Amino acid sequence: MLAWAGPWLKPILIFLAAAIAGFLAPAVLLRPLARFFEKVEPQMKEVLYAAGRRHIPFWFTLAGIVVGLRLSPLRGLHPLWIRHIDHLLMVLFVLSVSLAIARIAVVWIHSVATRLALGTTTLLENLTRLVIYGMGLLLILANLDISIAPLLTALGVGSLAVALALQDTLSNLFSGIYIIVNRQIRLGDYIKLDSGAEGFVRDIGWRSTTICDRADNFILIPNTKIAQAVVTNLNLPRREFSVPVRLGVSYASDLSRVERVALEVAAGVQREVPGAIPGFEPILRYQAFGESSVDFMILLRVMAFEDQHLATHEFIKRVHERFGREGIEIPFPQRVLHQAAAK
Repeated sequence: MLAWAGPWLKPILIFLAAAIAGFLAPAVLLRPLARFFEKVEPQMKEVLYAAGRRHIPFWFTLAGIVVGLRLSPLRGLHPLWIRHIDHLLMVLFVLSVSLAIARIAVVWIHSVATRLALGTTTLLENLTRLVIYGMGLLLILANLDISIAPLLTALGVGSLAVALALQDTLSNLFSGIYIIVNRQIRLGDYIKLDSGAEGFVRDIGWRSTTICDRADNFILIPNTKIAQAVVTNLNLPRREFSVPVRLGVSYASDLSRVERVALEVAAGVQREVPGAIPGFEPILRYQAFGESSVDFMILLRVMAFEDQHLATHEFIKRVHERFGREGIEIPFPQRVLHQAAAK
């Protein structure tokens, strides 16, 4: 029994030592990196720990298997079998490294884009993963002594057929890339299309752009439609948003007094309502003689498009109550008819 176990004892001990070292290594190896990223990119700390705990023990275990096989009786196998085993271990290692790098790269891109207020999209994340996985695949093929030249030739010959078959998909893909690079439509922006669709941009994918309307419903629009449409971005060139509120008062009103009272109410809204810009001075302009009132518009200013509703709500409530106290009439729609006297 001991004679049979003797040749395997050393490889087994090496494998166990590598497994234990892999279990302990993340705490030792990742601590300096975690301290660095905690100061520079706080989000990266958790990602490094998560990726390290998952992949580093696996890498140490693979190393233990490689060394153990070199010292075990299996080294007497046919060289072809040894080569196949080495290739299998190498493929597993490259796949694990690619998965770890892709995960870290996606989170890093997301962190940098968030800090710079650029926003990240599933298209950008998927392209990052595709590039890293593609590099890993090329590395695997190179280590397996598989020439990629015939593969590239086959892809070149078949690219025309693929392009024709996936014409719409590729158009949406490149349109999505154009939208991201152009940066005139960003995540979180409120946009209006000439088709009538409008909402907040939630994601830009490889096929479509997702916007969320005011009813909290998702609208999926192909990227080519976005690229070709006339788009109004209400968050550019700046997020501040002007809110026009139109009112009318009786023809018998003192318009100077109406202007003073309305501006006082609007100034209170600017100071007190969340989302309004406190330092902005509201503007009032009379616009027309309406059928039953003298019409005017008062201009408020809010920090973002979504803040306009609360500011308008509060202004209408306050101006209605103040006009009532001041005796300023907001007339009902009415029309005066003059009937000619009968002869």
